[in-house]
Amino acid sequence: MSDTPDTELPDMNPVEPLRRAIGERYLTYALSTIMNRALPDARDGLKPVHRRILYAMSRLRLSPTGGFLKSAKISGDTMGDFHPHGDAAIYDAMARLAQDFNVRYPLVDGQGNFGNIDGDNPAASRYTEARMTAAAEALLEGLSENAVDFRPNYDGRLEEPSVLPATFPNLLANGSSGIAVGMATNIPPHNLHELIDACLHLIKTPEARDETLLNYIPGPDFPTGGVIVEPPANIAEAYRTGRGSIRLRARWEKEELGKGQWQIVVTEIPYQVQKSKLIERLAEVIQTKKVPLLADVRDESADDIRVVLEPRSRTVDPDLLMGMLFKNSDLETRFSLNMNVLIDGLTPKVCSLKEVLRAFLDHRRDVLLRRSQHRMDKIDHRLEVLEGFIIAFLNLDRVIDIIRYDDAPKEALMAEVWGRDFVRATDENDYVSPLPAKGDGELTEVQAEAILNMRLRSLRRLEEMELISERDALMAERAGLEDLLDSPDIQWKTIAEQLRETRKLFGRGSEGGARRTTFAEGGEVAEVPLELMIEREPITVVCSEMGWVRAMTGHIPLDRELKFKDGDKGRFLFHAETTDKLLVFGTNGRFYTVVAANLPGGRGMGEPLRLMIDLPNEAQIVALFIHRPEGKLLVASSAGDGFIVPEADVIAQTRAGKQVLNVKDGVVARVCHAVDGDHVAVVGENRKVLVFPLDELPEMGRGKGVRLQKYKDGGLSDATTFTLANGLSWHDPAGRTRTESELGEYLAKRASAGRMAPRGFPRDNRFT
Repeated sequence: MSDTPDTELPDMNPVEPLRRAIGERYLTYALSTIMNRALPDARDGLKPVHRRILYAMSRLRLSPTGGFLKSAKISGDTMGDFHPHGDAAIYDAMARLAQDFNVRYPLVDGQGNFGNIDGDNPAASRYTEARMTAAAEALLEGLSENAVDFRPNYDGRLEEPSVLPATFPNLLANGSSGIAVGMATNIPPHNLHELIDACLHLIKTPEARDETLLNYIPGPDFPTGGVIVEPPANIAEAYRTGRGSIRLRARWEKEELGKGQWQIVVTEIPYQVQKSKLIERLAEVIQTKKVPLLADVRDESADDIRVVLEPRSRTVDPDLLMGMLFKNSDLETRFSLNMNVLIDGLTPKVCSLKEVLRAFLDHRRDVLLRRSQHRMDKIDHRLEVLEGFIIAFLNLDRVIDIIRYDDAPKEALMAEVWGRDFVRATDENDYVSPLPAKGDGELTEVQAEAILNMRLRSLRRLEEMELISERDALMAERAGLEDLLDSPDIQWKTIAEQLRETRKLFGRGSEGGARRTTFAEGGEVAEVPLELMIEREPITVVCSEMGWVRAMTGHIPLDRELKFKDGDKGRFLFHAETTDKLLVFGTNGRFYTVVAANLPGGRGMGEPLRLMIDLPNEAQIVALFIHRPEGKLLVASSAGDGFIVPEADVIAQTRAGKQVLNVKDGVVARVCHAVDGDHVAVVGENRKVLVFPLDELPEMGRGKGVRLQKYKDGGLSDATTFTLANGLSWHDPAGRTRTESELGEYLAKRASAGRMAPRGFPRDNRFT
C-alpha cells in the first residue's frame, strides 16, 4: 500500500459552477434591463434615458421661453454626462418626446423635422433643435429644492436625480411601452384633466374603489384621437387587473358630393398606426378585392389627416363599407394594456389604475415633505442672519469700530456681548429665536460672517422695521411649514391645491387639453354576406382548356363563338352573377373558391386561373361551377373510390384551397358532379357500366371514399347521379341525347364489376 496520505479531492463537477455562473450573470442582465431600460417608474412615468435627457436639458437652461439648442449638443451632453450609450438611441428617444402623434403631452419642443405620422424618420440631430416644454418643466419643478434623491452618474463625476418631482401623473398622461427580460409594459396615454380629477377624488376618499375612479377616467385619450368601441365592462376589468385590450377605430364621416354622389373621409386614425402603411393596406384590399364595395383610396392629408375612400357605387351602405374595412385593415386596432411598472423605482409589478395613482400621490407627498423641510432650513438660516443684522444695526458704531481696528474682526464680533432686549416683534410677544444661540448676547459664526460680508451701501437700508417685518413674515411661513410637516391633512390639502394649479395649466381649458378620443358602441364586425357587398350583375363565365378564365358582361348565348389563344379552346361556359362563388376542383383532390366578381373582364383572353388560386402546376382542373350552399357533390378518384360531400364543407377560405378527396400514388381526382337523383351510374375505362342506389354511398367531409366499382384492369372513367324512373341519359357520337330506361341488367351492389355499356355509348366513356 502507498504511504501517501489520503487527501480529500474538491468537487470537480463543472456543470453546477457553470450553471451558477451563467444564472448569476443572466440575472444581473435581466435586472439591469428591467430597472434601467425597459420599465418606467410609477412615480414620474419615465425611463432612465428620458429622465436623463430632461435633466441634461435643464442643466443647459433650455426653458420653454428660452432659445433652442442643437439636438446634437443635447444628445451629446446626455451621453457624455449621464447616459453612456449610443447617441442615436438617445436622439431617437428625445425625438419621440417631441412627436405630438406619439406623446399626448410632449416633453420636448422640437424645431425642424422630427418625423411625421407617415412613419418618416426625424432628420439628423445636427439639423434639428429642441428645448423643453412647459410639461417637462412641470416634471422638474422643485428639483433644486432637495425634492428627490440624487445618485452619482456612471463615472462618479456628477450627480443625477433618481426620479423627478413630477407635478402630474406622467406615467398615465403620456403612457409608456417597453420589453424587458420575461416581462413587458404597454400603457396608453390618458387625459391629464381626468387624471387629476381622479387624484383629487383619491385624496378625498383614499379607500375609493377602482370602479369609482372610472367615473373620472372613462378610458385612454390617445394623441391621434379615434373612437374607443370597447365595452365599458371590459375597460373596467382591464384597469382593475392591469391587463386587457382596448379596441380603437378611426374617426370618419360621410361627405356629400352632390347629385347623389358621396365619399368617406377619415379624419383620425388609430394610435401608433403609420398613415403610409394604412394607405398601402387599403390599396391592397382594393387590389385583392377583399372589400369589393371600395373602389379607390386617396391621401389628401396636409397638416391634418384626410384619407378619402370612394365607394364602388352610390347605393353602397357607408356603415357596411366601414365595417368591412374595420375588419380587413388597420382602421381598427387593439391596444394591449399591460400596466407593468416599477414601484418606488425598484419592484416591477402589474398595477391597477388605483395603484398607479396611489404611487404618484405618495411620491408627491414625499416631494412636498422634502421641499418643505428644505424651505424650513433656508428660513432658519435667514432668521439667524436677520438676527445678526438687527444686532449690527442697533450697535452700528461698535461693529464698525471692531471691523476697522481689530486684527481678527470675526472672532471679536463673536466674543462681544450684545444686548438682546432691544429686539421687538410686531405683536405683543417678544421675539424668541427658533435657533440655539451661541451664548447669551453673542453672535454666531454665521451671523458674524454675514455682517462682515455686508456691503457698505447696505448700511443705509438696514432699518429696524424692515428687518423685523422680514423676520416676522419668515416666522409666519415657518409656523405654517411646521403645521404642514406635523399634519397629514394639511399635507394632502396642499397636494390637492398643487394639482388644481397644474390642472389649470394643462387641463381642458388649455391648448390641446380637451379630450381627443371619444367613446361609441361598436360590436364585433359580423361576416357580411357576399351579395350585400357586391352589386348583383349578370355575367358569363368562360374558362379555356388551358385554364384562362374571364367574365363576359351579361348572359351571352352559350353557343356563341368566342376567341381563345392559339392552340387553346373553350372548356367551361356558363351563366352566373357577380355575387356568386365559384368552386374549382383540381386533380389533386382540393377545392378552391373564387368570387365571381373578382374574375377579369371579358376584354382580351382573360387571366390564368392559377394566378387567383394556388393550384400546383402538375394538377389540372376537373370541374368549375357555381357554388350551391345547400347542394351536395359526388367526388371520385381514378382508382374508383368516392363519396358524397356537402358543398358547404368544401368552401375554401384561402388561396391554398381545401383538401377533400385524398389521392396518392399516381391516383388523381377525376369526377365532381352535383348530386341530383336517387341512383349512381359508374363507367370504367373497360367500358363496363354499374348502377347502384345513391344511399349506398357515405356522406363525408374528407377522405379517400369507398369503392364504387370493381376493376381488374384500368380505373374509373366517369360517374354521375340520376333518377332511376327517368332513365340514364348520355350523348351519342352524333351529339344526340339518348336515354336508356331499361337498366335492370346494370343494377347491382356497389363495388360490383358491372356490365358492358349499351350500344351507342360515347367512346370517351363519359356520361356528359
